[in-house]
Amino acid sequence: MTFSILAHDRTNGAFGVATATGGPAVGSLVPHARAGVGALATQGYTNPLYAYDGMAALEAGQGAQAVVYALTTGDPERERRQLIVMDRTGATAGWSGQGLTDAVGMHLETDTAIAGNLLANTDVVPAMAEAFSRATGPLELRLLAALTAGDVAGGDARGIQSAAIKTYADQVYPAIDVRVDYSLNPLDDLSTLLEKVRAGGYADFFATLPRR
Repeated sequence: MTFSILAHDRTNGAFGVATATGGPAVGSLVPHARAGVGALATQGYTNPLYAYDGMAALEAGQGAQAVVYALTTGDPERERRQLIVMDRTGATAGWSGQGLTDAVGMHLETDTAIAGNLLANTDVVPAMAEAFSRATGPLELRLLAALTAGDVAGGDARGIQSAAIKTYADQVYPAIDVRVDYSLNPLDDLSTLLEKVRAGGYADFFATLPRR
């Protein structure tokens, strides 16, 4: 149904999450992150409560593995869920229930977590991991590269209709928060949105926002 990536940029401490799916409005429920805290993606037969409980646990200092364990063991529908979590240290953990629709994939390493279900094939997640590791530049562009590679490798078995990217740097509000809720070419539209917010008038405006 969805493929997602979490990432931590050790050069500036930023956390990011990017996701795409065959349905509309993936940015509404799946991707979550917080500055200095970590990131999370809840998908499959999505449980949005994972995000709120999970991010609160991460902010309280719990590690990624402990958060995944607590969320899934307390959910009677856990076999229908897929979840990836990254804590403030960059440690990652994940869960793929047995009730998910094939193909299912997951890649976990320090500072990067990738997961997908109802994928066209098992090449999608490895393609995302390779693209992210090879990409350079700002975190949001590396996340877009991973989504694009996943889509090219087959992506969601249904095709994709929505996509989103969020990054948090050193503020309580996101550094980047762009989403395409419905499109025949959501990654192209997402790329255009990134160009609009990263330069020009919006970037000038963003630079003037109050900071803590």
